[in-house]
Amino acid sequence: MTRPDGGSDAPVPPQGEAGQNDVSHVKRTTYRSGHVPGVSYRGGRPHSPEDDDDTPIPQQAPAPGGTSVLPPAQEPAAAAPPPTSPPRRSRQRDDDPPPRPKKRRSGIGRFFRWLLILLLIIAVVIAALLWYVWGRIDKVDAIPDDHGDARSDGRVFLIVGSDSREDLTEEERSELGTGQTSGQRTDTIMLLHVPGGGDRPALISVPRDSIVDIPGEGQNRINASFAFGGAPLLVETIEANTGVAIDDYVQIGFGGFAHIVDALGGVEMCLDEAVQDEKAHIDLPEGCQELAGSDALGYARARYFDPRSDLGRVERQRELISAISDKALSAGTLLNPLELTRTALAGGDALVLDEDTGPLDMFSFVRGIGAVSGDGGDTLTVPLGEVGNTVTWDSEQAELLWTALRDGTEVPPELLEQD
Repeated sequence: MTRPDGGSDAPVPPQGEAGQNDVSHVKRTTYRSGHVPGVSYRGGRPHSPEDDDDTPIPQQAPAPGGTSVLPPAQEPAAAAPPPTSPPRRSRQRDDDPPPRPKKRRSGIGRFFRWLLILLLIIAVVIAALLWYVWGRIDKVDAIPDDHGDARSDGRVFLIVGSDSREDLTEEERSELGTGQTSGQRTDTIMLLHVPGGGDRPALISVPRDSIVDIPGEGQNRINASFAFGGAPLLVETIEANTGVAIDDYVQIGFGGFAHIVDALGGVEMCLDEAVQDEKAHIDLPEGCQELAGSDALGYARARYFDPRSDLGRVERQRELISAISDKALSAGTLLNPLELTRTALAGGDALVLDEDTGPLDMFSFVRGIGAVSGDGGDTLTVPLGEVGNTVTWDSEQAELLWTALRDGTEVPPELLEQD
């Protein structure tokens, strides 16, 4: 009940020990006048029973008319929310295109991966084969350390076909028709010039009956130098008579030549006329045909059926070399492991090289022979003067040829036309 003076009949709650009101954590409600039933008061102020601290309630002068005005109740401060980390920013920007879904490896990708592995295996096998074959090649000290006045630009290879029968068995001599002649001579003498500036290489035949000055032996056929002193004297004789320095020496014998042709499965030759030569042991019909090793060797040696004798023979030798090169460098040989192995082994057993000739030099040799066998090179015979049982060189025209080799230039066109 509210009294006329504005007071209340409700009991006043006790004060704390220090005579102060225990008003901690007070939940206050402000009323304009009087007392509200059911509300505890302390010192004329509303009091929440849960408040038990000793914080004094601030006093305030009564409002006019005897009504006390209490300050508005203060709500307890809300607990601050726990700190949260800023939202993680995505690496993808708003203007970036959406990520593509991962694709499974396609069948084409697997195919090319296995193809690459296969090619690597083939390359390793070929490298191992070439290393093995290189170890089987015989070496000879053919090139002098001092060339004297002789010089050359580019690379000059001396190619020699030896007619030595020493490495042939009786059966092979009978099959190849080589006879029993002792000693060594050369039926084939060629110079392969590979210019250094990318010019056309040239394959030059030197007739074996050419009369030249042989150092220490006087004048004689050029192939006699090979019989007198082997490869070193032949190299010295060529350098002395041409002024051209020889860089590398490549020799192949009768048996080796035939074995290479057989390893290739034969070579195709197209004959304008039939060839019959008893001493070369061949009887070949006119037209295109596959020549086995023995027939190819006989075709390279034959000269008695030909009125041009040795001059016709050197042309046929160049034709054979081109045919062998085409077959050896064809995709059918290089991509066939069996063909490649047989050819490489036959070549390793057949060749004799200078001891300083290396794999890169032989790569240049193969490249030059390949160019000559196609349309990328030239073939010719040394310009000749007198022709008979022996031949001499045309000194003026031959000097044009030797100058081209010394200077590393292409063969003059007029020499090709005259040939």
